Amino acid sequence: MINADTGGGAHKSPWVRKGLLFVVSAPSGAGKTTLCKEVVKYIPNLQHSISYTTRAARLTEMNGTDYHFVSVEEFKKMITEDEFVEWAIVHGNYYGTSKKDLNNLLDNGIDVVLDIDSQGANQIKKKFSNGAFIYVLPPSFEDLKQRLTIRKGDSPDEIMRRLKMAREEVKEYRIYDYLIVNDDFVIALERLKSIIISSRIKIDRVNPDWVKYNFFA
Repeated sequence: MINADTGGGAHKSPWVRKGLLFVVSAPSGAGKTTLCKEVVKYIPNLQHSISYTTRAARLTEMNGTDYHFVSVEEFKKMITEDEFVEWAIVHGNYYGTSKKDLNNLLDNGIDVVLDIDSQGANQIKKKFSNGAFIYVLPPSFEDLKQRLTIRKGDSPDEIMRRLKMAREEVKEYRIYDYLIVNDDFVIALERLKSIIISSRIKIDRVNPDWVKYNFFA
């Protein structure tokens, strides 16, 4: 584990610095990816995990920045070689999180925001029970439908599939610790920031050596 201070002093920080995992899920179109990309701009020592996927890149997406875009064959090879900490098939495409990439960040004291669907969240929860699990919803199903309709890159059939899947995904909301209703992006972002900041200063992250040195030495 790494202490929170970067100066090397064993007793300068009260917090034990092993990276925290923040899992963010939502129905397609609720705004989770935008929230995750934005929150890392405001909070230091926080990184947005980049997932692997077999789906085609949208016009505005870049390989290695938005996703690691790979072929089905490449993805299946990674499954066989146990390279994913979680993976799932969503809307007919494979999505997964690299075990190596995630552990490298956490072991180096970097907090990670991971945006995945409820299938992946269930897998992650079994392995990282101390993570913070956050669910994002739009204010209503009709609002979600409108967002998907105006979003570029999805066919009408794809939109219908995503809406059908959304109703199923929302049923899983109880596995999460927090709910953010994304009806106002600025407010939703502030709530996500608050969850991350408060999680960093929980009692179970206090460095006992810091308490001993500063109050009982």
